[in-house]
Amino acid sequence: MTKKICVLPGDGIGPEIMAEAVRVLEALDLGFEMETALLGGCAVDATGDPYPEATQKLAQEADAVLLGAVGGPKWDSLPREQRPERGLLGIRKQLNLFANLRPAILYPELANASSLKPEVVAGLDILIVRELTGDIYFGQPRGIEVRDGERFGFNTMHYSESEIRRIGRVAFEAARKRNKKVCSVDKMNVLECTQLWRDVMNELAPEYPDVELTHMLVDNAAMQLVRAPKQFDVLVTGNMFGDILSDEAAMLTGSIGMLPSASLDANNKGLYEPSHGSAPDIAGKGVANPLATILSAAMMLRYTFNMEAAAQKVEGAVKKVLAQGYRTGDIFEPGTTKVGTRQMGDAVLAALAL
Repeated sequence: MTKKICVLPGDGIGPEIMAEAVRVLEALDLGFEMETALLGGCAVDATGDPYPEATQKLAQEADAVLLGAVGGPKWDSLPREQRPERGLLGIRKQLNLFANLRPAILYPELANASSLKPEVVAGLDILIVRELTGDIYFGQPRGIEVRDGERFGFNTMHYSESEIRRIGRVAFEAARKRNKKVCSVDKMNVLECTQLWRDVMNELAPEYPDVELTHMLVDNAAMQLVRAPKQFDVLVTGNMFGDILSDEAAMLTGSIGMLPSASLDANNKGLYEPSHGSAPDIAGKGVANPLATILSAAMMLRYTFNMEAAAQKVEGAVKKVLAQGYRTGDIFEPGTTKVGTRQMGDAVLAALAL
């Protein structure tokens, strides 16, 4: 039976980088049916809705979703419900995507691109597992109102034990395929919500006797990611802490333009997207780095379609291209060959054919 991929190029550099990922998938000749739809600012411009009904239908019917990027200053003045990011939140909610997986891998050829000393980050390979549908981002009540004559803002952080348990299982299962270490990040010394998080993680640990579980407060985790990042294998944490720590980890690698991500439901149906944004300042110039989107497609092959050999083939092609010295502007350094978006895609396709 033909597998269907919903392709959402999105805004800014999204269409440019998506074109290269689609070329890679087509070159693999795996028989996918790929259909394109609108999400984000482009959808607002065309329909007035950041997540139109046609896109909702396609996303639900598809086996996986591949996304470029959404957003940009062009839409910042719109009512909140019409902003591009609402489309992204909408698709995550509709598809019940609760587990966000963001690897932070430093390729040897890019060691000098990191702001940290090469000996600190060389060989870095960590995975951050972020809970995506709970926490303070979605908790109620929330809002801004007037109290005692002044404006008062409030949000609510909450987690149920079932939400913690299901994201914990994702982390433990991922660790089993890696170095068998999970570090759970919380702030249990001041937040009762995350005391529950730690308690549930401890209750879950005996089910995975082959995996070592440790705990770390989020402020210390932020420090340790900069001080000694290679101590980590899999980090698992809530929505807000994960949002912050995954961006910090991304910069350890020298460029967020290199990092893919996956957001999965309970059955490994996923939305796959690069970790970077829409970069409207370089949109249309043909200089954006497509490698994170291509690597996101590799994650899709691995997690949703269980095509490990194909995933490794794509990742291997990216490694070859870097070893050959090809670089887009964000990772360029003297002595390497500077190329644009399309040329980088060409180089990956050539490496796939070897």
